Amino acid sequence: MVPEKKLWERVLYAVCYEFIALVLCAPALAWAMDKPLAQMGALTLAISLIAMAWNMVYNAGFERLERRYGWQRTPPMRMAHAFGFEGGLVLLVVPFVAWWLHISLWEALVLDIGLLLFFLPYTYVYNLAYDRIRARWIAARRRGACPE
Repeated sequence: MVPEKKLWERVLYAVCYEFIALVLCAPALAWAMDKPLAQMGALTLAISLIAMAWNMVYNAGFERLERRYGWQRTPPMRMAHAFGFEGGLVLLVVPFVAWWLHISLWEALVLDIGLLLFFLPYTYVYNLAYDRIRARWIAARRRGACPE
């Protein structure tokens, strides 16, 4: 039986996820957009903070609706949840990116699609690695090799 994640572990998971993404994305965006690394690093950090805030707000609202209407987490409902989250994030991030980089909304949308194409495999690989590392850590802890 795998133990439930505690708050500190959820925070560690999110901070590591965002930090690695920042380290990977900022230089790539600086190169692709021919912009200074500091500017693209700040933009990447801002997008990360927007995404984390939106995640908390969106999930709280979605879960409230889930309880109110008795929705079940079926595959179609999970798809609706994911599309709603990503759609809302696009509405928040695209105008911000256009303003930050002084580009059109269309160019910002194309950039956002590029980021999405990065984040889909990145999220998969990150979660796979995290789950494997966590399983090893839990196994070591059960053997008494790691402190809790």
